[in-house]
Amino acid sequence: MPHAVDVHVGKRIRQRRWLIGMTQQTLAESVGIKFQQIQKYETGANRVSASRLWDIAEVVGVPVSFFFEGMEAVDTEAEASGAALAPADILGDKEAMELVRSYYAIPEEQRRRLFELARVLSDVA
Repeated sequence: MPHAVDVHVGKRIRQRRWLIGMTQQTLAESVGIKFQQIQKYETGANRVSASRLWDIAEVVGVPVSFFFEGMEAVDTEAEASGAALAPADILGDKEAMELVRSYYAIPEEQRRRLFELARVLSDVA
């Protein structure tokens, strides 16, 4: 059974790869391995070595610490207040990642207006 940390790191690799629009094949070639190995990393089936994680971080343009972000406990204060929270693994959803990628493709001024509209609509709901 995969360790929870390996699963989390794998999900973060997949999230970042999707966010920048990179295929498993491209990532694998960039770090000198087969795409099947990337698949195993992303599911947590195989543990990523420190040196391989370093290489992956360089290719996808993030610090190594990125892969461990979100390992903290759920914000208990927000839970206690009854605030509606997004699912913990929202960025594990391909549709959500496509939405984020599309959002950042919008010119900055329009993106700011869209963000404000979303905030207003969420306050109304």
